[in-house]
Amino acid sequence: MQAKQYVPWQQVYKKKIIQPQNLEEWAAQIRAKKLRLATLNGSFDLLHAGHLHIIFEASQVADVLIVALNSDDSIKQYKSPKRPLVSLVDRLQMMAALEFVNYVTWFEELDPRHILSLIKPDVHVNGIEYGENCIEADIVRANGGIIHLASKIPGLSTSAIINKIKSE
Repeated sequence: MQAKQYVPWQQVYKKKIIQPQNLEEWAAQIRAKKLRLATLNGSFDLLHAGHLHIIFEASQVADVLIVALNSDDSIKQYKSPKRPLVSLVDRLQMMAALEFVNYVTWFEELDPRHILSLIKPDVHVNGIEYGENCIEADIVRANGGIIHLASKIPGLSTSAIINKIKSE
């Protein structure tokens, strides 16, 4: 029996990374193949089982799922100067490691509306807590897409995990 050829992790995960400047062309190629495209965005800082639930659900609503991560600077601006806990480079790798995520990208802005205007998803997935009229809704609908709201698992949040660690 022949040993399996070793492929470095950096080589593997980078195949799933789409540079922000290439998103519009990439999305056009997906559409040319007549595939439905779903987007999901967030910081996913300290990835946990609640995140896996919404990411998996997002993967089920279209043929291709791209997850857009907030950059480190945008997280610092909208969450806390002490965040993120996990760097963008590491969050990109973890997201790319998930079998049900097809592609990963990132954005520098505080919200994802610009990046969604480039991708023009058929379906944008968001947590139910943000509602049908979430900040992304207008740009997604203007480009012919729909909003899909994923349920949230109570008690599973990064904040809850941080509070639990602090209380230890």
